[in-house]
Amino acid sequence: MAARRPSTMPSPAEDATASPGSAPAATTAGFAELGVPAKLVAALAAQGVHEPFPIQAATLPHSLAGRDVLGRGRTGSGKTYAFVLPLLTRLAANPVRTKPGRPRALILAPTRELATQIEASIAPLAKSLSLRTLTVFGGVRPNPQIAALRAGVDILVACPGRLGDHLASGHAHLDAVEITVLDEADHMADLGFLPVVRKLLDQTPRSGQRLLFSATLDSGIDVLVKRYLTDPVTHSVDSAQSPVSSMSHHVLHVRTETRIPVLLQLVAAPGRTLVFTRTKHRAKSLTRQLIASGVPAVELHGNLGQNARERNLKAFADGTARTMVATDIAARGIHVDDVARVVHADPPVEHKAYLHRSGRTARAGAEGTVITLMTDDQVADVRALARKAGIAPKSTKLGPDHPLLSELAPGERSFVRPPAAPPKTAQRGGGGKPAAKSGGKAGAPRREGSGRSRAAAPGAGRSGAAAFSAGSNAGGRRRSR
Repeated sequence: MAARRPSTMPSPAEDATASPGSAPAATTAGFAELGVPAKLVAALAAQGVHEPFPIQAATLPHSLAGRDVLGRGRTGSGKTYAFVLPLLTRLAANPVRTKPGRPRALILAPTRELATQIEASIAPLAKSLSLRTLTVFGGVRPNPQIAALRAGVDILVACPGRLGDHLASGHAHLDAVEITVLDEADHMADLGFLPVVRKLLDQTPRSGQRLLFSATLDSGIDVLVKRYLTDPVTHSVDSAQSPVSSMSHHVLHVRTETRIPVLLQLVAAPGRTLVFTRTKHRAKSLTRQLIASGVPAVELHGNLGQNARERNLKAFADGTARTMVATDIAARGIHVDDVARVVHADPPVEHKAYLHRSGRTARAGAEGTVITLMTDDQVADVRALARKAGIAPKSTKLGPDHPLLSELAPGERSFVRPPAAPPKTAQRGGGGKPAAKSGGKAGAPRREGSGRSRAAAPGAGRSGAAAFSAGSNAGGRRRSR
C-alpha cells in the first residue's frame, strides 16, 4: 500500500486540551448532545455511565462524523468508550449480515488482558444493538476462535500476533472492515509490533475510518499516523506528564535488607495493592515471599497461561487476594476498581513505564498513592526517572517501623496463616530412589515415591500465587476457576 500522509495536519483549533485529571467535566455536553444514539445512551446508563469524560467529549463529535482521529489521554481517562461509541454507532447505522471470517470492525490491542477488557466493555453495548463481538489472542487454542470467525462477527478485538496467524491460515479476512481502532498504539511500537500491525492495516480498505488512541504519542506512532490516517483530527486530553491531583507520589529510601519488611507493611494494610517488578522471575519470587509471610497474593506475568492469568486477575478483582505482583504486562489495560496503591518494588527503567504503571491507581477521579522503593544504588536512576516523568515525589529514608507507612497505607495490618508446604521428598523402604521433583508449574507438589495423590498438596498444578488465592482459608482450593 502506498503511504497515506495526512492531507492537512490538525489546526490549533482542532487540537483539544482539557484540565488535568480524568473526572467528567461539569460543563460538557451529555452523550446524546454529542450525537450518540439513544439506544447507546440507554445502554451506557445501564452500565452506570451518564456523563462523558474529557477525552470522550473532545473526540466524539469528530469520530461520530466519520473523521480519522488521533487521541491521547492518560491511562484511566476513558479512552475505551471514546472509540467504542463511534464504532458501534457506525455499524448500527448500516446493519448488514456478517460474512464468515470477515469482521466489520477491528480493534487492535497489544496484550490479551487489554483485549479481554475492551471486549468486556463493548459486549453489553453491542448486545443492545444486536452486534456480535469476538476476542482473539494467543496463548489459547485457536480452534474456538476459528469456529467463531466462521460463524461471523461484527466486531473483532484482537492482538496482532494471533490475528496475523488467522489471516495467514485463511480463517480471517479484513477486506470488509469499515472502522479500525488501534488502542495503546505506543505500546505496540515499544513491543516491536509495528511490522505486523502495518501488515494487518494494509489489508483493511483504504476508505475505512481509523481511530488511534494512546496515552503517549511519540515518534513510533508518527509512522502509523503518516501511513494510515487521512486528515486526522488530533485531541490531547491530559498530557502524559500532566499531574493527577488525586495521585500522590512517594519515594521510600530503604536498605536492601529492609525492602521486604517495608513492602509487607504496605501490602498488609486494607485495600488493593499492585506491586510491580522488572522481571517475570522477580514477580514469581516476590509473590512467594509475600505468601510465605501471610499476605494473600497473586502474580501476573508472561510465563502464565491464559487460565492462570484469568484466575489470578479474578482473585485480585474480587478481593480474594488483595495484592497482585506483576511485570509491566499489567501496566497497560488492566483495570481493577479501587486500587489503593501502586508500589514499584523495582523502579522501572524508563519514565513511560512509570506513568503507565502508576495509572493503575487514581483512575477516573479516584484517589491513589504511588510508592517507589529505592535502595542506595538506585538513587541517581530514580531521580532521573522522576524528572523525565514530570513528578516531584516526596522522598523519605525509613525502615519498617516508620510512622509514614501507616499514613501511606492506613488501617490495621492483617496476615493469614500461609498454606502448608508440600511434604518432603520421601524414600522407598530399603533405600529406594528418592522421588523425583515435579517439573510442573510453580507451587506444584513433588511426586511422592509412595504414590500419593497429587491432591495431597493444595494448589497442585497452579502458580504458587494462585494456590494461595483462597485468602484466609490457608491451603484451601479456589472455589471457582
